[in-house]
Amino acid sequence: MFYWVMSTIKISSKVEESSWNNLRELAKESKQSISGVLTEAIEDYLRRHRVRPEVLSHLEDSMKAHQSLGHKLAQ
Repeated sequence: MFYWVMSTIKISSKVEESSWNNLRELAKESKQSISGVLTEAIEDYLRRHRVRPEVLSHLEDSMKAHQSLGHKLAQ
């Protein structure tokens, strides 16, 4: 049987005490480690905030195609 092992790093940061307590409660309720909850939260944050290159490319193409409209709207 093959198991995939992901490498990990140790981090240190400061958070508000109430946020930390809420995180600990969530980990306990969901039967996960704090590390697991943090990893999931970081992955979710990155997924929601990172713009994929193909989206930026389509945006740039659209802006070029409608440049005159952009100028009119700016006036």
